[in-house]
Amino acid sequence: MSDARVLALCGGVGGAKLALGLYRLLGSELTLVVNTGDDFAHLGLHVSPDLDTVTYTLAGRVNPATGWGLAEDSGHFMAALTELGGEHWFFLGDRDLALHVERTRRLAAGQTLAEITASVARTFGIRARLLPMSDQLAPTLVETDGGPLAFQHYFVRERCQPAIRALHYGGAQARPHPEFLSALADPNWTAIVLCPSNPWLSLDPMLALPGVRDALRAARVPVVAVSPIVGGRAIKGPTAKIMAELGLEVSARAIAAHYGDFLDCLILDRRDAALAADLPGSLVADTVMHDEGDKIALAKTILAAAHGGR
Repeated sequence: MSDARVLALCGGVGGAKLALGLYRLLGSELTLVVNTGDDFAHLGLHVSPDLDTVTYTLAGRVNPATGWGLAEDSGHFMAALTELGGEHWFFLGDRDLALHVERTRRLAAGQTLAEITASVARTFGIRARLLPMSDQLAPTLVETDGGPLAFQHYFVRERCQPAIRALHYGGAQARPHPEFLSALADPNWTAIVLCPSNPWLSLDPMLALPGVRDALRAARVPVVAVSPIVGGRAIKGPTAKIMAELGLEVSARAIAAHYGDFLDCLILDRRDAALAADLPGSLVADTVMHDEGDKIALAKTILAAAHGGR
């Protein structure tokens, strides 16, 4: 696959799995644009959950039990904070905390989020290029039956339990990173890949940035997405719950429709093979990634599909 180059749009845990498979095949020929709609200020620190998850995953240092945070991290800080009566609903591991402190310091000193992200990736020995979707804050707001919630309050503090009625993306008022837009216009990629992240929570914040969806429609390379819905269920997280609450069919059909204005190929799991006849351009494969071999195999399938569509 040495001749392949991929631009991938990625959220956190689910997307990072495929990102790792692509990275194992492509190394420095992979560029990942990562969602920052769930970035937030917590305990005076700038926390970038999806950027950190992707960074730790590619570096081989992610906590394998959770898919986020650092492996073998400790929680002494959180225990002390809890004892003091502080806000302890969002866990920050002791070594993970160092990254948030350093990111906050560098932002205050005038560095951009993209500059900091690139520096951290180099420190971790990552050869792929990691790029935040924007250098500006672009927070996702969740409208629920109980009123509006900041993303992390909905996702972590409330454990996704409130029913969603609408989502508002701060990207509509932010600017995509200029290198994100220029990458979307590059005709030399093998493919642009939408990782199997939650479309509404992880990928729509990117698609809401001015010019991004138009650029995907105008892309001169195949745009390939992996469905996060398998057999009417989400592999992980609240995707199926959100789809039902928004009045959508919980199936890969709805995913295809959601991306339909720019998508060339949707990768379906074998359990959804019966839907392929209704979804022109779709491809059936094993999309559930249990181990690194599964991640690499799915990445190979995507590259083969992209080469076939060029």
